[in-house]
Amino acid sequence: MKRFAYILSFSICLTAQAQKLWTVDECMQYAVMHNHEVRLQSIGLDDYKAEKVRAIGSFLPAAEGNIGGQYNFGRAIDPETNTYTNVSTFYNSYGLSVGIPVFDGFQRYNNLRAAKANVLMGKSQLMAQKDATAQKVLETYTLALYYKGCIEFATQKRAESEMLLRQTKVMAEVGQKGEADVAQMQATYAADDYEVTHQQGLYDNAILTLKQLMNYPINDTLEITDCKEESLEVTCAEVFDIYEHAKLFYPDIKQAEYNLQSAKYAYRSSKGALFPSISLGAGISTTYYKQLNVPLSTSFSEQFRNNAGQYLYASLSIPIFNRLNTLTNIRRQRNNVRRAEEELEYRSNELQRLIQEAVTDQENSRKETMKMTAKVESDSIASRLTIRKYEEGLASSIDVQTQTVTLLQSKAQLLQCQLTYLYKTRMLNYYKGTPLWTE
Repeated sequence: MKRFAYILSFSICLTAQAQKLWTVDECMQYAVMHNHEVRLQSIGLDDYKAEKVRAIGSFLPAAEGNIGGQYNFGRAIDPETNTYTNVSTFYNSYGLSVGIPVFDGFQRYNNLRAAKANVLMGKSQLMAQKDATAQKVLETYTLALYYKGCIEFATQKRAESEMLLRQTKVMAEVGQKGEADVAQMQATYAADDYEVTHQQGLYDNAILTLKQLMNYPINDTLEITDCKEESLEVTCAEVFDIYEHAKLFYPDIKQAEYNLQSAKYAYRSSKGALFPSISLGAGISTTYYKQLNVPLSTSFSEQFRNNAGQYLYASLSIPIFNRLNTLTNIRRQRNNVRRAEEELEYRSNELQRLIQEAVTDQENSRKETMKMTAKVESDSIASRLTIRKYEEGLASSIDVQTQTVTLLQSKAQLLQCQLTYLYKTRMLNYYKGTPLWTE
């Protein structure tokens, strides 16, 4: 495609420290560090990391200690003779055991793999949220620039209307213009003054939205830079080539891929519940007892030592019937896999649509910019000629108003085309691999 030397970038301008001018890159950097949704997604990532630690811990032995004490009143078994007795007895037990599952149908292994995939998915979710926030900031910043440019155009038109109003009053005093012309110019000036106020209100609302996206203090002043024309060469690529490259790093695609991996491992883990489980363990225990009606008995330390015992155990658990809970869980996890596959396909199609839309809009805005540039030049000449004719009495005040309004609309449309081209170009560069924002 043709190379197009173009326009617009956001210049980095600094005035006095009390009134810093924010570039779009600085706004995006601030937003991804302070935006509430980004912070919430960071907390979600920490949850995934905690779940991964829990999955790793399931491979470690489980150790527990226990202490028990009880009073026996009435008929009971004598711990010393192992016969029945009616003597009240205090009984105290101590134990320490360690156990570890040896085989569980690979459930722990698959849970760990799923947890690792969830951590990667959480990182992709965080990056996707940061990129989405940066994109919203870029879009809102562009909109604010548009309103700022409209304020400038409307202010210029108001100044011209004010000059023509003064000139018309002077011409009316010498009889070259009538009162109707003066009234018409006053109405034109009032309309232009209203338009400046209206555009200022739209600009203020856009800045307020930008502050909200950035989580910037509402009461603090946020001044954005002016846009200046700059040579910018853009080479367009085929949609398929951009898509093939973008799906390798695009956060939404990576998020869907890791989600599919996690769902597959969870599905395998659920099927592991159908297999028998084997576990091993070891422990040590001891006891102490005292008959309440016997004044003298073996000391605590001696009993603690003499009654101590060690043991090893192996356990085999075979699932037979658990009211179809296992089969239901397997079915649910299989549906999660299908759902994740559909989500991945949807996100892939959506990415291709977004790229196609960006390429089309970029090309259209390029063509519109070229045509609107020529139209603004023609309208500027026509406006100057109409004003000159008005000064010479060859045109009416209505002709002047019509032509100046046409020029104002042309300038606004040109600015909109330029900003649209800039926005779509930046998005295309993002799909090609250029980050929207930098740390």
